[in-house]
Amino acid sequence: MPTIRPSADLRNNYTEISDFCHKYPEPVFITKNGLGDLAVMSIETYELLAGKMELYSLLDEGLNDDKEGNVKSRDAVFAKMHDKLGI
Repeated sequence: MPTIRPSADLRNNYTEISDFCHKYPEPVFITKNGLGDLAVMSIETYELLAGKMELYSLLDEGLNDDKEGNVKSRDAVFAKMHDKLGI
C-alpha cells in the first residue's frame, strides 16, 4: 500500500518522512490540495530505479538491433577482441 502524506508534512515532519524513505525502498507520495504532486524517495532508491531504467533501455536497444539484423556473431566479436589485445 503506498504511503501518502500531505505537503505540509514535508515541513512539519521532514525527519519522519526521511527516516521512512531510508528504511523502505519505496517512494512517499506527497499531495497538494488533495491531489498527487510529488514522489519522495531516498537517493539510494532513486539510483537503483534509475539504474534499472538504464538497463531496460539498453536491453531494448539490443533487442531492436537483433530484430533489425544489426548484430555480429560471437566468433567475430571475440576474433576482433583478440586482434585488439594481441592475443
